[in-house]
Amino acid sequence: MSVPLLAQVSDTHIDGGERCTQRLRDVVERLRSLDRLDLVVVTGDVADHGEPQEYALARRLLERVEAPVHWLPGNHDERSAFRAGLGLPAGDGPIDQETMLGEASVLMLDSSVPGEDGGWLTDSSLDRVRATAPDRTLLVCFHHPPVLLHSALVDSIRQDGQERLADAIAARTAPTYLLAGHAHVAAATTFAGAPLIIGPATATRLGPDWDPGAGVLSFDEPPGFALHVLDGDRLTTHYRVA
Repeated sequence: MSVPLLAQVSDTHIDGGERCTQRLRDVVERLRSLDRLDLVVVTGDVADHGEPQEYALARRLLERVEAPVHWLPGNHDERSAFRAGLGLPAGDGPIDQETMLGEASVLMLDSSVPGEDGGWLTDSSLDRVRATAPDRTLLVCFHHPPVLLHSALVDSIRQDGQERLADAIAARTAPTYLLAGHAHVAAATTFAGAPLIIGPATATRLGPDWDPGAGVLSFDEPPGFALHVLDGDRLTTHYRVA
């Protein structure tokens, strides 16, 4: 029996131009080439300007992947256009979604704050974490990482209220994994004892401040994505480029 396979795509920044569109198209073709794929999560900054046509284009591209696609917004996204362009129900509050990956729960939590670049999870979003059976493996996806990544640009607009998220996962007995975007780099760390996995961007790569050889912001590095394999309650991540 095959183990569930999750693809994480992030920070596509579709802007009406050909460069970002082609980079997402390349990632889609790589995902289509996989022998199997169970789920795709897009961890924010789908559009660059929050325009309806940007979301419609991203949706058309990713609908070519033969797996369910779940989306959450980032700081570049606009909630009303996001909902309309991606075919989500209308509403005013955070855009949270829930699905399953094998026997694990997957929560897509909206850390965007309208009009702000930094992130915050509402009480209602955190209540979804608390409402998940504590003995069931849980993947919590959001856009803004809740920790310092030692990148001045990203760290200044990370997720605030981290202690609230830590409290929400504290009572859990099964493994909890956190998946984020926003940083435009493939990275891994921990938060409140849980693995925190940062998915790379398709649009650009943001090098760390202490590595001049990486470049601060690169438009030329190939677009990246992450593949997460869930074997029982153990998550293994493979980073790929298109």
